[in-house]
Amino acid sequence: MDRATTSVVPAQAVVRHRATHAEPERTGSMDSRVRGGPPMRNDGAGVDGARHANLTAWLFLAPALALLAVFSFWPVAFGSFLAFTDYSLIRETHWVGLDNFRYIFDNEMFVTGLKNSLVFLLMVPFVQIGALGLAVLVNNQLPGIRYFRAAFYVPVVTTVSVVGIMWGFMFHEQGALNYVLTTMRLVGAPVGWLSNDSLALFAIMFVTLWRGLGWYMVMYLAALQAVPADMQEAAILDGANRWQRFWRITVPMLRPTIMVCSILSVLAALKAYQEVDVLTQGGPMNSTFTGLYYAYDQGLKHLKLPRALAASFVMSIFCIGIALLCLRYIKPKHR
Repeated sequence: MDRATTSVVPAQAVVRHRATHAEPERTGSMDSRVRGGPPMRNDGAGVDGARHANLTAWLFLAPALALLAVFSFWPVAFGSFLAFTDYSLIRETHWVGLDNFRYIFDNEMFVTGLKNSLVFLLMVPFVQIGALGLAVLVNNQLPGIRYFRAAFYVPVVTTVSVVGIMWGFMFHEQGALNYVLTTMRLVGAPVGWLSNDSLALFAIMFVTLWRGLGWYMVMYLAALQAVPADMQEAAILDGANRWQRFWRITVPMLRPTIMVCSILSVLAALKAYQEVDVLTQGGPMNSTFTGLYYAYDQGLKHLKLPRALAASFVMSIFCIGIALLCLRYIKPKHR
């Protein structure tokens, strides 16, 4: 016992002596020892490295930004400027202020198109609910489920012209849809789906909904497959049924995807043009004019470019405003 004490005491004295007479170490070395890394240098190397990384990132972004500036930012800015002028290809351009905007808002066709564009928004909830339902349906390991997924996605990759021709035959008074309805005695006479000014817009909305379901289904399907399985298993152990798990776990986890899909669907509804051009060309009696189709009609058919740009400017403001509302009210909560 005495021998152990005599061997420990000198060692402790040596440690105290070394700690007392040791040179103070630099802060950087002490920090690096605590972190377990090499000694840090206070010569600004970290700042230079960050600047170099930022410069490298901007160099990689430069080609894409240049293309966006030439083909997106500049056309939008220049087109917005021309909306306040009397621009023409054959005469000098003059500033006219809000004259083009007064004209389009006094024009019945644009007002009708604006109303129809807002009516198009009615299909957004149906698209989202239908796409989410399809995603839940195909998110199962069943025989042949891949073929069902592909079948639902086919309309997305089909060109609008082919879709328009196909549905034009379907909606014809002697087409397949009327044949089925009259055969089943659901209607007494063939319905003019595209020739009736009260039904034509809703027929086009149905075609737009049919084309968009597959796209949003894929987005929701990817989000569903990213939901952690352990959360579902824990809920099952707690006694939650399928409906409770869907509303308490799945839907909250899907809020970011719901927000993105809702914004994209709203923008697509406000920009409806292709289906109108293929199926009705704005008829009958201008009942299927939309805001964007009015811009196309004025700009490319009648060569009234300032009016077309003014209509496009108004539609852009509507798109931005409604997108901001979606961001405000469908904002995902922190998880």
